[in-house]
Amino acid sequence: MGIQSNIITHSPEETIELGRKLGSQLKGGEVVAICGPLGSGKTHLIKGIAAGIGAKDSRSVNSPTFVIVNQYVGRLDIYHIDAYRLNSIAEFEMLGFDDYCYPQSVVLIEWADKIEAALGSIDYVRIELEHSGKTTRVIHIKNTPEYIN
Repeated sequence: MGIQSNIITHSPEETIELGRKLGSQLKGGEVVAICGPLGSGKTHLIKGIAAGIGAKDSRSVNSPTFVIVNQYVGRLDIYHIDAYRLNSIAEFEMLGFDDYCYPQSVVLIEWADKIEAALGSIDYVRIELEHSGKTTRVIHIKNTPEYIN
């Protein structure tokens, strides 16, 4: 069982920095399910994770709401899936999710709560962001691998 933690960030920049710290410690093979309401900082966190993994231009990271999957290249391959527009687990499975999961990749799933049932057999990190003020976020991280601190 992984480590659980709760972190408070007070600005989008702090949320990005938290992501950068997490991303710098990822080894590959991880799936990260990111949940939270609209505007809670999911994409900011993913920008930071991509920067921490060394994505060539992490500033260009954006939510793939309409294309569903974006790929970024760094020291690991990063697949950023946005499940917001998916209407079923079957649609998620048709994306070829299993093809994105390999030892040199990290899969980041935004709006993961919509497809979380499909992740049942996978050991994944779950991050939930919630509003706690205009720019303050409470971030709950569950099942963090022991090599991440």
